[in-house]
Amino acid sequence: MIVRMWEIRAYPNHFPELLNWVSDIAVPGLEIQPNHVSSEVFSSTDGRIVVISRWHGTPTPLPDPPAALVARSAHAWDFTPVDR
Repeated sequence: MIVRMWEIRAYPNHFPELLNWVSDIAVPGLEIQPNHVSSEVFSSTDGRIVVISRWHGTPTPLPDPPAALVARSAHAWDFTPVDR
């Protein structure tokens, strides 16, 4: 299992539009991938959106969001579970 954390920051006046793009376009595109397990979308009060997705094998990257909505480009990190 690989967990990908993807994070992006919206321009303040474009946060609702970016959140809609993530929720209605980007994440549904992930959910149809054969190795996709699950995804969750989170938002913060400072205009950040985080997608946590779980994969069997290599994650599929999210598409690039509309540039006019984004204050800072997306960053992604992959994690694997730790047995404790």
